[in-house]
Amino acid sequence: MKNLFLTVLLFAFTIGYSQSKEEKQSTASKNVSIIKKEFVIPNLNNISHKIWMYLPPNYEYSSKKYPVIYMHDAQNLFDKSTSYAGEWEVDETLNKLFEKTRKGFIVVAVENGGEERINEYTPWPHKKYGGGKGANYINFIVHTLKPYIDANYRTKKQAKYTTLMGSSLGGLISYYGGLKHPKTFGKIGALSTSFWFSDKVKDFTVKNGKKKKTKLFLLVGGKEGHGMETDTRNMEELLIKTGFKSSNLKVKINAEGEHNEAFWRSEFLEIVKWLSTIN
Repeated sequence: MKNLFLTVLLFAFTIGYSQSKEEKQSTASKNVSIIKKEFVIPNLNNISHKIWMYLPPNYEYSSKKYPVIYMHDAQNLFDKSTSYAGEWEVDETLNKLFEKTRKGFIVVAVENGGEERINEYTPWPHKKYGGGKGANYINFIVHTLKPYIDANYRTKKQAKYTTLMGSSLGGLISYYGGLKHPKTFGKIGALSTSFWFSDKVKDFTVKNGKKKKTKLFLLVGGKEGHGMETDTRNMEELLIKTGFKSSNLKVKINAEGEHNEAFWRSEFLEIVKWLSTIN
């Protein structure tokens, strides 16, 4: 049953992204755009990746610099017409947060490569599902994309203002990238993280878990099934045992949470607020 679940899971979040969709009206806010420059990631694949940008509502009328959230699966974050199974409503959520608190963020989101998503979002290979080129993907964000964004937008460049966030395999690559590059990413949002993909995540955690300044939010739903809640709890215990600062770690188990965009949408605001210490 577990193998069947994993097969369905990967099918839904990999092959499904590349399926054709009927033309739908865009639901993206006016302050969301796709930048003109596209990127081919070295040593990964020959796919040209589009980059989506969310800018704070006051960006054009201000000289302020803003913290940045780097995210994956851009097709699912802002626009229902490009999403596979509904959007996160990142733009609507952050616009409302700005209206209430005047706290603004820049979001930089990389489109996944469809059938290449497993390669992009997994740091280690799986005997059945392959993958394992995630380090190249993260190196692209660290050494190419972030320098480009910092040079062309008003960003707060320091790690303490930079978040890496994603769900499912995107949660795994966020967990890996954030702990691997603490001088670049000071905050990690790992939602419904696919810790099951490789046992090597345990050794990686022991080796890289002692990051005194990194803030980490782990989210999992009680209805995601087949060990994901247990895997998350076990990773929490391993992090603390390894020496990760407990006050910088928040683990939330939502008993009703399922493995889908609706769940991640409902939790996104809380995660952003906790990572950014917004009351």
